[in-house]
Amino acid sequence: MAGERSLADRLNHLFARHTARSGQEYSNEQVAAAIAGTGVTISQSYIWQLRKGKKDNPTFKHLQALAGFFGVPVSYFFDDEVTDRVDEQLKSLQDEQSRLNELTSGSDAQLMAMRAGELSPDRRRLVMELLDVVYRQEQAERGEG
Repeated sequence: MAGERSLADRLNHLFARHTARSGQEYSNEQVAAAIAGTGVTISQSYIWQLRKGKKDNPTFKHLQALAGFFGVPVSYFFDDEVTDRVDEQLKSLQDEQSRLNELTSGSDAQLMAMRAGELSPDRRRLVMELLDVVYRQEQAERGEG
């Protein structure tokens, strides 16, 4: 599956899987600026060319910088096994993040978290212990525990 994927496909996949805090896909400009902050010169237009397949032979330095930005090994761009493994890990992380977002999107959960944040460490520990008891009880009632 990954063996048929070009550098552009792999790079675009990373852009799709990694999003800014806003939930939006990073722009070529944002990635170029972040990479420039590490001391590597790369332009947003060059990133665009890589993503469109107009350029397909970047320097190792550019591959390292792109891999570093996205938090993947450089081999992601040319080793099919690494690409597949990293893609599976990214999918799992994205699924976990979605689940976490679902769990914390309710105003009750947010209010509980905000109030707990204002408690002393000892009181937070007590609240966690109480939550654990209630959680286990509810699981048992559902037949899950």
